[in-house]
Amino acid sequence: MQLTLKDDLPFTEVSVIFNEAKIQIPAVLVDTGSATTVLSADILAQIGIVPTESDTLCTIRGVGGTEVVFTRQVDCIQIDNYGIEQFEIEVGGMDYGFEINGILGMDFLIRAGAIINLHQLKLEFPNGE
Repeated sequence: MQLTLKDDLPFTEVSVIFNEAKIQIPAVLVDTGSATTVLSADILAQIGIVPTESDTLCTIRGVGGTEVVFTRQVDCIQIDNYGIEQFEIEVGGMDYGFEINGILGMDFLIRAGAIINLHQLKLEFPNGE
């Protein structure tokens, strides 16, 4: 998958499948400094991922500040033809003052065995793409 640099940061596009609904999410930061994957609540609401009374809200902290999130297991998170089934994501507001719809964290990158090729600006998967 070709990466796009915005303000010298690597971005990609991911797809999420939940209850047979699929959505493409552009402007997702590939972030080796983030332990988890966090995606936009506004975008995911379009496929029925919304907080419920039984959800526990958590506060996460990072360089961009704090974010209140809830977790949801999705059927699949996918980049191009490579996907991981039954993957847990965090869902939050993603209000950081610039266009960002998600953070692809180390939980996905390690599980996928992802290779970040900065010379060619590609995200590669040894068993997929």
